[in-house]
Amino acid sequence: MEEKRDLEGKTLLRDFSGLLESRNLNEEERTIEFPFSSETPVDRGYLGKEILDHREGSIDFSRLNAAAPLLFNHSPDAVLGVVERGYLDKTKKRGMAVVRFAKNAAGEEALNLVKDGIYRNVSFGYSVNETEEMGDGAYRVTSFTPAEVSLVSVPADYSVGVSRAKSEGLSDNSVTVAQEQPIIKDNERATAPLEAATVASTPPSHSQMTENLDLDMVRSKAASEAQKEERSRIASITSLCRKHGFDELGTQLVENGTSLDEARAAVLDTIGKKPVETVSPVELSKREEADYSITAGIRAALTGDWSSRDAGFVRELSQEVEASGVKRTTEKSFLVPYAALQKRATYVTSGATTGGNLVETELKADDFIESLKNNTLMIGLGVGTLPGLVGDVAIPRRSGNSTGYWLANETTAITQSESTFDQISLSPKNYGVLSKYSRQTLLQATPGIEELVRRDLSSTVMIGVDLAILNGSGSSGQPTGIMQTSGIGSVAGGTNGAAITLENMINLEEEVLVDNAGGDNMAYVTNAKVLSALKQLRAGGSTAGNGSFLWNTDLSGIGRGATPGTVNGYRVGVTNQVPANLTKGSTSGSCSAVVFGDYSQALVGFWGNGMELAVSDSDGSDFTKALTSVRAITTLDVAVRQASAFAAILDVTT
Repeated sequence: MEEKRDLEGKTLLRDFSGLLESRNLNEEERTIEFPFSSETPVDRGYLGKEILDHREGSIDFSRLNAAAPLLFNHSPDAVLGVVERGYLDKTKKRGMAVVRFAKNAAGEEALNLVKDGIYRNVSFGYSVNETEEMGDGAYRVTSFTPAEVSLVSVPADYSVGVSRAKSEGLSDNSVTVAQEQPIIKDNERATAPLEAATVASTPPSHSQMTENLDLDMVRSKAASEAQKEERSRIASITSLCRKHGFDELGTQLVENGTSLDEARAAVLDTIGKKPVETVSPVELSKREEADYSITAGIRAALTGDWSSRDAGFVRELSQEVEASGVKRTTEKSFLVPYAALQKRATYVTSGATTGGNLVETELKADDFIESLKNNTLMIGLGVGTLPGLVGDVAIPRRSGNSTGYWLANETTAITQSESTFDQISLSPKNYGVLSKYSRQTLLQATPGIEELVRRDLSSTVMIGVDLAILNGSGSSGQPTGIMQTSGIGSVAGGTNGAAITLENMINLEEEVLVDNAGGDNMAYVTNAKVLSALKQLRAGGSTAGNGSFLWNTDLSGIGRGATPGTVNGYRVGVTNQVPANLTKGSTSGSCSAVVFGDYSQALVGFWGNGMELAVSDSDGSDFTKALTSVRAITTLDVAVRQASAFAAILDVTT
């Protein structure tokens, strides 16, 4: 029968019927599960009897599972809800659907009518993909795609419906053959709504006519409200996803009928799973570490001669670092992998600040006295590191939580609340170090000279990193450090500042702990001036008296497993990078700071996997002194994930 093959690609309707039972209705979730299709034959008139195949793979549920609508009598102007899920019941050979009723007037009306047992009949629209002949004027649809599910007034197939009850007198094999249904052509599908023009074997009952009249009265208003809600949902989700660069996800969420709150959660989850783009570090073997010479690279950059073995190796690694995205800014420069900066030479030597006195025939390891520098401790306190970054980085941050409620009884509705989130950003910022060395120093190929140059460059860079994490200004190209981050807690000593007290230390802790911060990375950070005051402060709050000293050096310590250098059970980090020149009231330029918090909530990111070294021997007066300038530039940024994890006192007088 050639006519049957003409059905392929067409959209048809089937009206089925069953008993919609409220026992399968979840009022809280506004959902109900029911069968909507079976293998019941339907008479298609001259085309013969049609049987829908319900073997595995015959039903394409893709359109149903893409938030297909729940309609009334197949009318797109009467949206009752959405299909949450479509699936195959292999045992009973039925197509099953879970639908959720909309919160508009039509949805509420339909939900109540199902609850009251008035709505019992279902139908669905589907497109025919493949058919096969069966003989005796019948054919089987071996592949079809349901497009929508409807509640209908007049049934045709009493073998399916929303949770049909066998106790109502219908067996699983009950069959009522429907009359031929109209066919919507492919070129009409986009503009013509599906219409249920079913010719029923039995006329509608009085109750069915009444419910139709009731629904018609609210249909126009319901359709308008539904359209308004849907437009708002689509616009909000689209805007949210576009903001975070997830256009494809936005399309998917819209098509799936996802709520705005669910979309927010999905975006947050996607941001959390989105890998931060990084480059792999340039690794060096033990032998390569021993062979790497910064001074050889400096000499080669000065002369332009990279022919030596040592210089060639430096240049090779420089090219590897450059391939990761770190670029040279001048011809007289090369790139140093961070791994090479960690190398330690066998010898150290002694001498003047420019290295002029370091050139000795006999190298003595204990003769060199390294210049005193501020301690670098922030990363040691638990600040997170993100090496090898590429491009700008966005890190998700939950800024508000959903709210829970106690329910008075089983019917109490839960007030809807939404978790909120935002993000913190890291963007490249450059930090430069300029050192000067005598030409004679750089010409000496000794381990001691190599060590001096390496330590001088790397330690100076790390001091800058420490300062950026702690107190970066956030302006003039600087990162925004912890002390300058908006939203950290504060404790005031007095109008004109005040000496450190036990009470203020405890209040500082409270500022952080009350916001649910805490963990193994909690610590104080201050400077040497405040440290001196802390060591004299007794638990009673003064420098005099019989109380124990607040500064703890007893390994047995107090309850939190204190170690030497703790206050109230928390570690104390000391660095002179904590400012001691702050002003409070009439106390000008002499106040110090104390910062307390969870240092794991701070992050420092490094771009690429190395830093640039540029050299010059023609820098004004330095040329006459035979000095060579070496400039190191590294690229980094700092971010604080939760400002409430930190608090500071900025007016400690000493």
